[in-house]
Amino acid sequence: MPVPLPTLDRSATVLVAGSSGLVGSAVMRRLRAEGFTSAVGIRSSDVDLTDARATFGYLTSLRPAVVIDAAARVGGIAANDAEPVEFLDDNLRIQTNLFAAAHAADVDRLLFLGSSCIYPKHSPQPIPESALLTGPLEETNVAYAIAKIAGVVAVQSYRRQYGRRWISVMPTNVYGPGDNFHPTRSHVLPALVRRFHEAVRSGAEEVIVWGTGAPRREFIHADDLAAACLHLLAHYDDPSPVNIGVGEDLTIADLVVLVAEATGFAGRITWDASKPDGTPRKLLDVSRLLATGWKQRIGLAEGIRSTVRWYADASPTTDERPRGQ
Repeated sequence: MPVPLPTLDRSATVLVAGSSGLVGSAVMRRLRAEGFTSAVGIRSSDVDLTDARATFGYLTSLRPAVVIDAAARVGGIAANDAEPVEFLDDNLRIQTNLFAAAHAADVDRLLFLGSSCIYPKHSPQPIPESALLTGPLEETNVAYAIAKIAGVVAVQSYRRQYGRRWISVMPTNVYGPGDNFHPTRSHVLPALVRRFHEAVRSGAEEVIVWGTGAPRREFIHADDLAAACLHLLAHYDDPSPVNIGVGEDLTIADLVVLVAEATGFAGRITWDASKPDGTPRKLLDVSRLLATGWKQRIGLAEGIRSTVRWYADASPTTDERPRGQ
């Protein structure tokens, strides 16, 4: 079980890989809020983590005390289904290079951000960490899931072989300011926010939504996820991955209602059942996380409203980052 660790040094160098993405930018905000004075964020334009030489050179020069790996190629159902080679290859390269470079730089603490999609399609609900590798994956994102599973195994391997105090976390669906709102590469919640916001702006009377609305999903605000990551770095040291979620889910149909209300859309909602639903349900068992003393702060309705406000202020330039670095 989790055990208390030495207090994180607020003056030590903390590297956040993928700092321009949804999660990475939230982690950077949290680090600054908690008084970390040497937080360094990198994105793909700073260091190409798919390039082993560039990654080794950067980390061995910086020599951070802590690394938070939020760098990844990410996307929704359509992108995962259309580009499995890129989702597998890029993510394996990023993880392999970053972990090897962190080991060479003698990084004591590393947190790897995986994904709840690593679990079997028909996992027990809520999904315990022990469900990993117990059944077939969701067909539309097998490549991405396999890459993330490899990251979990790599962290466990560095712990076992080299004694590294590295950990893996498996977040549920994340949303919030800084999300990717690309029309074909975004996840369900930001895709809905964009679609309904544009419908309101254009005066459209109808919004068409993929699927049946029946699948159930769990969502966590990026700022809550960032707080959980720093909390676990200070309170968790075990080879078993940790689920990060809120312990509650809702149907996609109910989610659509919340987004419509937040954007002010009052028109007709039509479901296109010819499009895939994906996994029927994905609710995480967060008992391991809660046992460390962490608690959610941002409710879903409140979080969606703030995300809609952010998108309305930032659009139309918020959809130009298909990668999570």
